[in-house]
Amino acid sequence: MATMAEGFRILPGYLDRDGQKSILSLVDTIAQQAPFTRYVMPRTGRPFSIDMTNAGSQGWIADRQSYRYSPVHPVTGRPWPAIPDALLALWRNLTFYGHDPECCLINHYLGEGAKLSLHRDEDEEAMDAPILNISLGDTGIFRLGGPARSDPTRSFPVESGTVMIFAGPSRLYYHGVDGLRVGSSRLLPQGGRLNLTLRRVTRP
Repeated sequence: MATMAEGFRILPGYLDRDGQKSILSLVDTIAQQAPFTRYVMPRTGRPFSIDMTNAGSQGWIADRQSYRYSPVHPVTGRPWPAIPDALLALWRNLTFYGHDPECCLINHYLGEGAKLSLHRDEDEEAMDAPILNISLGDTGIFRLGGPARSDPTRSFPVESGTVMIFAGPSRLYYHGVDGLRVGSSRLLPQGGRLNLTLRRVTRP
């Protein structure tokens, strides 16, 4: 385990190959009920370079109006699938937070142009709750900054099976994904990287 910022923990190799395959199977089941969707950014309507879906009572979505949480899939209109028990167990074992997450946002990065610009997760009411991040597939080049967008950043590779926890001050640190080391993993049949983030949305 390494600590790089106050409240931030990174656990490389926390999930072995079988554990990774097990979570990948869970994602496949979620995506059958709630298909991956390419969102667009508010105001500009510019599409993201990654596809997204969710599990839980709340799902993070984006459109021309806003970034926000919704209880239903924006295309199908159906409620999101429940967060699987195995993911809830990871949350309970690693975050030490007294309440379960309400959202599991799943991002699929595929190809050279897939990235996520520097941002911080601030659409939740429960800002005291940590965020748990799970990486599967190709190595992502992760960028971590500080509480202000202008703060210095550092980048580092995040390999398949890595778990990261953003808690305390780091909960609101700016971060992003600069890109992938395409082909560095064969875990996903279609290639690319899956990133799962477990979040508490409302105040307990």
